[in-house]
Amino acid sequence: MSSTQRGDSLPYCPDDGRPRKLAVVGQGYVGLPLAMVAVEAGYAVVGIDLDASRIERLQRGESYVGDVDDTRLRMALDTGRYTASADYADAAGFAVAVIAVPTPLRDGAPDLSFITSAARSLARYLTPGSIVVLESTTYPGTTEGLLREELEEGSGLTAGADFALGYSPERVDPGNTVWTISTTPKVVAGIGEASLTAVQEFYAKLVADVVPVSSTRAAELAKLLENTFRHVNIALVNEFAIFARELGVDMWEVLRAASSKPFGFMPFYPGPGVGGHCLPIDPTYLAWHVQRLTGRRFRFIDLANEINDSMPDYVVQRVTHGLNQHDRPVCGSVILLLGLAYKKNSADARESPATRVARLLRSLGARVGAVDGHVPADHLAGEINRVALSPDVVHSADAVVVLTDHDDIDYGLVQREARWVLDCRNCLSGPNVERL
Repeated sequence: MSSTQRGDSLPYCPDDGRPRKLAVVGQGYVGLPLAMVAVEAGYAVVGIDLDASRIERLQRGESYVGDVDDTRLRMALDTGRYTASADYADAAGFAVAVIAVPTPLRDGAPDLSFITSAARSLARYLTPGSIVVLESTTYPGTTEGLLREELEEGSGLTAGADFALGYSPERVDPGNTVWTISTTPKVVAGIGEASLTAVQEFYAKLVADVVPVSSTRAAELAKLLENTFRHVNIALVNEFAIFARELGVDMWEVLRAASSKPFGFMPFYPGPGVGGHCLPIDPTYLAWHVQRLTGRRFRFIDLANEINDSMPDYVVQRVTHGLNQHDRPVCGSVILLLGLAYKKNSADARESPATRVARLLRSLGARVGAVDGHVPADHLAGEINRVALSPDVVHSADAVVVLTDHDDIDYGLVQREARWVLDCRNCLSGPNVERL
């Protein structure tokens, strides 16, 4: 029986003072912050990413991820224990490898090609006693199925006996300075007891609280439950907001009142739609998997998708109605959008509803400008024209639409200078403001 099976000290952890080698595949919103935490914990980290432009920026000490500033990145580089590379050969000799690659939807079905590619590339350098952990969101069975098969076939080793294999769902909340990678409880799982022990011991060096579960399937499904819970509840309040308006009731007052209940209620807030990788995509992974296995639809997810996906269209309808009330057609009107990221104080514009709002307004003939000091210009859709917030810019707009409630927006200026505002985030009040 191997030492891994016995649960003894793992063979890749010699007590000789040398830093253990960690390969983090994917240097995006999940992988780069994880790499920084691991460097700070004493690991020698190789950050693998196949995007050459990303690697060049990292090597220069330039971060493109909001949760990792340039100073922190350069400190990691200065230790000599962080290397960014597009070559998997630089991962050779790793003790631990974490896969944090995208898992997009293609034509409504999960695309696991990035996981497959990462597994095949890592397998060439997999050695007895090492650990491989998947953090990418996926459907239950991916770790013990696809990932295990690719690693075993490419390495000739056996998961659970020769190397540890596990799953630990990422819980990154971009822009959150309280609940970071280190402070957020980390769910961990392995394909067997020995793998779970190894994965648990690894993450215990990086985070304050590790939460073990019995199987990788349970961990994979836990991540989908977390995101589906949010998706469904946001859809509920979005639809509530639509009907509250038609009933002549202020939805934000209703939320304040309901939130006073100290039990049995958790507030969620309406908005122009959902964005990021998680909510627009991850619950659909679960719906796809359930239908494939059972032949039945996951009705809550279908309904949440329908409601949340329709919110940008509803915002445009409200803008159209508001302009009409002021004797202005959408065509030819100047419309200023405040916020392009999918969430407050974040640079993440992936799947942001602001993109669809801008496109719909432009298709109706509006002249659209947008203010966002967080989202880099190269992350914006080509039809979105970025402008700087100023009294003249606000005053010259026929309508201002608050889509993302960044703290660095001067809402007092907007309140004073705007002719008419549609506030989707409850930032403003007054006679010139309508709220979602």
